[in-house]
Amino acid sequence: MKRKTWLYIGFFVLLFGAFYAFLYATIDSSKSRLPVLNIVKHFSFERQDGQQISEKDVAGRVYAAEFFFTTCEGICPKMNRNMKKVFEQFKNENDFLILSHTVDPETDNTARLKTYADSLGADIKSWWFLTGSKDSLYKTARESYILDDPKNNATNIDEQFIHTQFFALVDKNGQVRGIYDGLKKDEIEKLITDIKDLLKEKTLQPA
Repeated sequence: MKRKTWLYIGFFVLLFGAFYAFLYATIDSSKSRLPVLNIVKHFSFERQDGQQISEKDVAGRVYAAEFFFTTCEGICPKMNRNMKKVFEQFKNENDFLILSHTVDPETDNTARLKTYADSLGADIKSWWFLTGSKDSLYKTARESYILDDPKNNATNIDEQFIHTQFFALVDKNGQVRGIYDGLKKDEIEKLITDIKDLLKEKTLQPA
């Protein structure tokens, strides 16, 4: 009787072991649990070196996006000091980028953006400063990165001014996976953790 009991115990141990082995094998451990919040739409902007870039140039790479302006004396300097911490953490990671968009393109031409980028020690290999038409920049902030209310597009573009402290995190497939307060230390730490998480994800193959 005792031998039979041990046989049953051994059988169930093997059964549960096989079940958990199957479960582990079928779960994709490389896939982050971060939700998909939005999909980045087509864009085309001019980088600080004068190069025209689009969503095709960031495909297959994780990136953080922000909106600022070079003459800002309020939240922007702190935002970019915090963004520089992110840059320092991942500056040698080929699959990561930072996209800093101006919200004041009339002032922030490519030459001014380059000077600003240089003042931060930003390497163009992994930190891009972008300008373009105000309408396109604001549309991207609202409709792609969801960093401002899209309903604001209904007002006259000349009367609009976006001044947001939030960063968006985008995965290798052009999907927004997180929004972070660029002024808060714990949010920056979470952004860094989530970037590491997304870097492990695989790029989806086109159907």
